[in-house]
Order: sequence, then structure tokens, then C-alpha cells
Amino acid sequence: MNRIFAKLRQQSLAVGAFIALLYGRLLELPSNIKEAVLLALDLVAIPLALTAGMVLRYGHFGFAIGQREILAGLLTVLISAIIFLRLGLYRAVVRFMGHEAIIAIVKGVTLSALTLSLMMLLSQAHTPRSLPVLYWFLMMVCVGGSRLALRSWYRHHMRRNLPRVAIYGAGSAGRQLLTALQCGEQCDPVLFIDDNPGLHGKVINDVPVISSRELPVQLKCHAVTEVFLAMASLSNSRRREIINSLSEYAVQVRSIPSFEDLVRGRAAISEVQEISLEDLLGRVPVPPRPELVARCIAGKTVMITGAGGSIGAELCRQILAESPRQLLLVDCSEYALYSIDRELQELAVRRGFHARIVPLLGSVQDYVRMRMIIDNFAVETVYHAAAYKHVPIVEHNVVEGVRNNVLGTVNVARAAAECSVSTFVLVSTDKAVRPSNIMGASKRVSEMVMQAMAAAGGRTRFVIVRFGNVIGSSGSAIPLFTRQINTGGPVTVTHADAERYFMTIPEAAQLVLQASAMGSGGDVFVLDMGEPIRIVELARRMIHLAGMEVRDEQNPQGDIEIQMIGLRPGEKMREELLMGDDVGATGHPMILRALEEFLPWAELKPVIEQLEAACVAYDCSRIREIFSATVRGFDNRYGCSDPMAERVRRNAPAESARVEQLFAHRTR
Repeated sequence: MNRIFAKLRQQSLAVGAFIALLYGRLLELPSNIKEAVLLALDLVAIPLALTAGMVLRYGHFGFAIGQREILAGLLTVLISAIIFLRLGLYRAVVRFMGHEAIIAIVKGVTLSALTLSLMMLLSQAHTPRSLPVLYWFLMMVCVGGSRLALRSWYRHHMRRNLPRVAIYGAGSAGRQLLTALQCGEQCDPVLFIDDNPGLHGKVINDVPVISSRELPVQLKCHAVTEVFLAMASLSNSRRREIINSLSEYAVQVRSIPSFEDLVRGRAAISEVQEISLEDLLGRVPVPPRPELVARCIAGKTVMITGAGGSIGAELCRQILAESPRQLLLVDCSEYALYSIDRELQELAVRRGFHARIVPLLGSVQDYVRMRMIIDNFAVETVYHAAAYKHVPIVEHNVVEGVRNNVLGTVNVARAAAECSVSTFVLVSTDKAVRPSNIMGASKRVSEMVMQAMAAAGGRTRFVIVRFGNVIGSSGSAIPLFTRQINTGGPVTVTHADAERYFMTIPEAAQLVLQASAMGSGGDVFVLDMGEPIRIVELARRMIHLAGMEVRDEQNPQGDIEIQMIGLRPGEKMREELLMGDDVGATGHPMILRALEEFLPWAELKPVIEQLEAACVAYDCSRIREIFSATVRGFDNRYGCSDPMAERVRRNAPAESARVEQLFAHRTR
């Protein structure tokens, strides 16, 4: 018996392969030939339907056919051919046949049946009066049923090797996306997912609609590998809830463009996009207040240090849109400066911005260069985003980190104060709160410089903006995870309990711009960023949303492994945004003002001088001692890991004397 079934299966597979080959060859024929083949088949179906109708009426084949009956049949075939052609039955592509084509078939068959009745009447044929009705039903099966069968066969057999996808959202956007996907040959849509109970159990264009509760079973049953989000009108919070729920399954999640983009013609419904990084956050972005954003920018000369960096570049984009008179781009990297300058020049032409954009090479460590730029261009607002921020790199380059982050800030702030710049905004980080690394300590001292200079008085208003990790910025974890997933893993996480606050680059830039208008001087602004996110959970979400499974002890057959590599020198398990509970409100409900202690300039100035001297001597240990005595909560448990400072220390005192000699020669 098993042999019989196996043989039958082989034969059915062979027949299926032959039909697939035959149909594939038919699809390759020119359209006019395919139309002629379909017309011929339909004309052959007419006498067959007439014969079958007579058999159904009489119950046997022994009925007589005379010349009148043959004449009525031939005239019906001839006139039906004209009717079918005039109605456009052969213009529609069978595999993409829609309701318009079905309506045309019904009209054509109905007119063909009426033609048969008329020909029977005129020729006085001896046929049963019920024949036209039977003929109508049989022709609907032959003409309409054959086309529907071919369409169904194509979708289920010719598309069986395509990736199987589900569409989340059975509304108008989802149905349009379904049509676009069914017309293409990139994937096979097999499921609709919708939260509307009225749609559950329904079928839309051969695709069933299920509820989200059925996801675990249905995704596995239909072997779905991707889910397309077709809910552009949903709120951001609901969208994130759905993405978080889908992150539990090994499916890649993508989205279609927003309704606004579709209406304005900036995108097509068939376009799908990867889930943006901000969709992984689990928090609603803080909405900007336009009147705050433009207050320190419109009609003014604005300078951005670190203009080629992640935050600096986004600041440039948003500032350009607020109509400054001049936009000065300052960066020490030639390529980074070239890239952002070219992007802004093109953006200005495309959107009709009239600001003068000036790219300026220069390091914040060069006081003379900063002073000349600010003075000669009459700068009114400075956004100071130039900083070394990568924790392990700064730990291995302590001296350069302090020179850039601390002494560079002093240089730019001093030049701004001497030139009576109206507003100076420092871009800071949550790593400045009870820092455990040189980068964080250097940023906290930079904050203290701002606070001290603001307290000393003057025309310049100094403002500090502090926020958590920025998604997608250079050197951050998420781009690293993306590269690791794309290369097959493993994904490296420092610790299973490590947590971080996250925000998007545009949101961070908006916060900086709004804070520049809100501060009265010496203010430290922080964003209410909600709950922190565990890094390992973020890694899991990214793996699942890439359509893969995490490989671990519970799932040894998974795709990507998550490896714990341990905290790196200077890294903390959890970051903080505030040093204490002394927090004040602002005009924005999601922006807080931190009231934190600082040293007056008379006390802070000697600290800066000591740091500069320690940098000259490449004395890493002395730098850590100064930070420990100055910065509240600084963790000084880690030793110096700066290889250059270590070589200088081993060669001391000769090397130290040589360094001081070189420094003295430079300053003469």
C-alpha cells in the first residue's frame, strides 16, 4: 500500500511539474498569442457547454441535433466571440485578475446566453427552453472558473518558493499593500493580522485575517518570515507596543511609508522599510516647541563645534531649517566637515534656505583659532558639541581626552565670553553623573566650567544640556549590534544587567535647541527619559526583528548567539541623569532643570591649570587624582590605561623633561 501511495505521489509530482512547465512556457508567450489561446479555449467551451446542457436536460446522449440547432450554435459562437472581445475579457492578466475582470466575465456570459436564446428563437431550433439557463451556469464555470483556478494555482504553486509574509493591519493601507505584493514576485502574503474583532475569521483576496492572540500558532503554521506593518496612522506608543509584541518571534519586521508620504507622492504603498531604531525604544519622543527652537537661531550667526559628529550634524540640519543668517561649521576632521557641508549645501538648494554656510577647519584645543572665528564672524550663538565620547578610547587616551573635552571647552567658552556671544550651549552626557571613567569626569568638569563662568557674570548666557545614549550615533552599541547580526554574530553585550537611557538623534538635537532658549545661565537641563532599557533585551529585540532566533542553552539551534564580554574599564552597570533629587521644572513638561553644586571660577581656575600641567607631563595618575578631588562621585578605582602616558612614566624623568621642553618651545 505504501508503495502504491509513493508511486501515486511521484506521478502527481510529475504531472504538477509538467503543468508548471507548460504554464511557465505559456506565461513567456507574447500577450497577443496568449489572448488568442484564451479566446480559442472559450469558443471551444461554447459547444461543449451546449452539449453538456442538453445532456443535463435529457439525462442521456440520445438527443437529435438538426441543421437549425447547429446554425443556432454556430451563430452563438460567432457573436459570443465578438462580445467577449468587445468587453475586454482578454485584456486582464489572469494571475492578477480582480473584480473588474470578474464583472466583465459575468456580463459576457450573460450576453452570450441571451444571444443563444435569440438564435434559438430566430432559427426555430428544437431545444429545451431551460438550455440558456443551463448554458449560463456551465459557461460561468468554464470561463470564470477556469480563470479563477489558474489564478489560485499560480498563487499557491508558482509562488510557493517565495518568502511568506504577514501584513499587520487589514485596513485600506494593508489591502493596498496586499495588492501590490500579490502583483509582484518578491514575497507571498499569507496572513492578515488585525486588532478589529469584526475582521477576525474573514478572508480578504484569499488571505485570512487573524487576531494578535493567534500569532504564535499562525506564524509557525504558515512559516512566516517577515511581518509588514501597514498602520501608518497609529500613534507612536501603539506602534511600539506592536513592535515589542512581534519582537518575541523570529520574524523580520518592516513598515510601509506614512500616509502623509503616500499622499504627497514621496513614497509608494509597495515600498517597505526596515524598522527604525527609535521604534525599539519603548518611549514616546518629546515633542518640540517651535517658538523655543527658533529663539536663538533665526536671523543670527550660529556656530557649531564638532559639526561633523552625530549630534553636531543633526544640530546643523535643524538649525538650517530655522533661518539663521550665517551657519559656521567647525570641525577638526576634514572629511567630516566636507560631508556635512556638502549635505547642507544640497539641502539649502532643495528647500530654498538662504543662510550662508561656512565650513571651518579647526580644533577646539586651539584658543587663537576659536577666538578669531568667533570675533571675525560676530558669532551670536555657540553650540559646543565637539568632544571625545567613546569611553574605552578615552580611557586609553586620557591626556587627549582631557585636552579636548576640558581644555577645549575652556578655550571656546573663554573666547565666547570675551567676544560677548549671546548664548553658549554645552552638549553633555549622563556619564557626567558620578562618573566612573575619564570621559564622564571630563564632561562633568566641562559642566562645572559652564556653571562657574555663568556665576561669574558677563553678557554670555551659559547653558548645559545633559541626556542619555543616542541611538545610532557613531561608536554606540546599536550600530555595532546591527553589524554583528548582519555578519552572523555573535552579538557582544557587556553585562546581562547593564541598563541605559536612550533617545533619538533628532530628539537630542531638539532638546539642545530648546534648552538654549530656556536657560537663564548656568542651568543644567535633563530630559525625562522614562525607564532605562536593558542592553541584553535590546539585543534580543534586534535579533528577533531581523527574522532570526537567539542561540542559547534553551535554543541551541538558534541563529545568533549573545556573548557577555564583561564591563570594560570605566563602564558602569547603570547610568544616571541626576546627581540628587534637587530638580526644578521648566516651561516644557518633559524637560527638567537640575540644581547641582559647582566650584566658583576662582576655585575652579587652579584646577584647570593643574589639569593642563598634568597633560603637559603626560601624568595620567595625576589627572585621575585631580578628578577624584574635584568631581563628586568619581570612581578612581581603575588605574591608568593610557599606553602613551605609561611609556612616558617608564622613561621619566628624562622623558618628562623633554616633553616640558617641547611644550615651552611651542608656547614661545
